Amino acid sequence: MLSSIGIPGLILILIIALVIFGPSKLPEIGRAFGRTLTEFKTAAKDLTKDDESERKETKEA
Repeated sequence: MLSSIGIPGLILILIIALVIFGPSKLPEIGRAFGRTLTEFKTAAKDLTKDDESERKETKEA
């Protein structure tokens, strides 16, 4: 999905975000987005770990 945007599209999105939110809010938004992404990745890893452990238990039984 993001591969079709390209560099000019990303620059345009950043400029629009800068105009809408202003330079003082952009770092806060970036930090919040980064934390959300990290939490999502952690939750996804936990889910796959639980799924793998269930598969091992069913194979052993």
